[in-house]
Amino acid sequence: MPNVSATLKTLSISIATGFGLYLAFLLLLFIPSIQDHFVYQHFVTLTWSQDLNVPEQWGFLRNQVTPFQLLTPDGETLHAWHVLPLETYRKNEKALRNEPTGLCQDIKGSLGFKLLKDEPDAQLVIYFHGASGTLASGWRPESYRAISASAVNVHILTIDYRGFGNSTGWPSEAGLLTDALTLADFAINTTGLAPERIAIFGQSLGTGVSISLAHHLALQSPPTLFAGMVLVAPFADFDLLTETYKIAGAIPILSPVAYFPKLLAFLHRFMISKWPSKDRLAAFVRHCKRLKVRQREKRYDITLVHAEDDDIVPWTHSEVIFWYAVNAIRNAEEDLGFEQLQAEKDKQRLALGAGGWEVQWTGSGGVVREQVVKHGLHDRVMSYPIVSLAVARVFHGRDA
Repeated sequence: MPNVSATLKTLSISIATGFGLYLAFLLLLFIPSIQDHFVYQHFVTLTWSQDLNVPEQWGFLRNQVTPFQLLTPDGETLHAWHVLPLETYRKNEKALRNEPTGLCQDIKGSLGFKLLKDEPDAQLVIYFHGASGTLASGWRPESYRAISASAVNVHILTIDYRGFGNSTGWPSEAGLLTDALTLADFAINTTGLAPERIAIFGQSLGTGVSISLAHHLALQSPPTLFAGMVLVAPFADFDLLTETYKIAGAIPILSPVAYFPKLLAFLHRFMISKWPSKDRLAAFVRHCKRLKVRQREKRYDITLVHAEDDDIVPWTHSEVIFWYAVNAIRNAEEDLGFEQLQAEKDKQRLALGAGGWEVQWTGSGGVVREQVVKHGLHDRVMSYPIVSLAVARVFHGRDA
């Protein structure tokens, strides 16, 4: 019996210690800077020992990637990459090899920039990566290569948000929108590319940034409408994400609190970053429906891509976002309930066996697609052909 008592005492102490540590973590979330670390994880660079101004470390050809910097209106410096498509590189290989390497101090004087600006068939993807890491972390370089092969002459511009990698500043929801607007302004006004030749790509956190950018620019006068958006592993909003999110797919954050709705709602009141993607995307679609833009019959082209085995952002987030987008497209007096939409999707869904399934909803102003694959986890999927095909669809204007 003494051994049993000692075991129970040790177990009780372990449980109490674990509960105390978790309670301490919840209390720390009331501190804004701690919240930001939790939301953006910008301190986890994942490329500590590597120079982000030497892209060849990630398998790129000499000067296939041009590192450069952008200045934001509020005085931050953003580290950026311009990734050349392989065929464009092949045609200009000798000249590109003779260019200086490293951080480009004059991006407008670089050969890569001139190829983007001057070639009439050049197309561009503005790329917004997820939380943690840098623009060179994980599967992101593989994703750039896959996307640039999706269609003819597809260039990529990507940045590290403020506070990430070599960029200055501290991340916030408003700050990341400013960063996105800075990159979009460079893409449109410095390179001179028409928005119709530009697609927006976002993964995880980057989907919130992408939606925020598209919505903001659509509200301007005159509106700026891009060719389309591809959103990989999107989240519905930050409140819903905190209920399901697990660090590294294993360590729950607020999911234990989800069993106590009033407590969870109380905690959400103190969360600074909201990222209301489902509502913002619905507002974007509704606004685009009302717009009258010359020579733009299709005003939005949105593809959601998610893997069923995503262990960080569950694929049900895409279900919710698609539901909100469909109700924004419809011209009915009453919204479809979630279960009603599921019944409609069952009729229209294209089953692809081990490849997953897809469904799309077309309205007078454009199309929204939901594509769910069986495999791909949270990050790996962005290097898969399904994402490259989604980008190609945007540029080719296909609805199938």
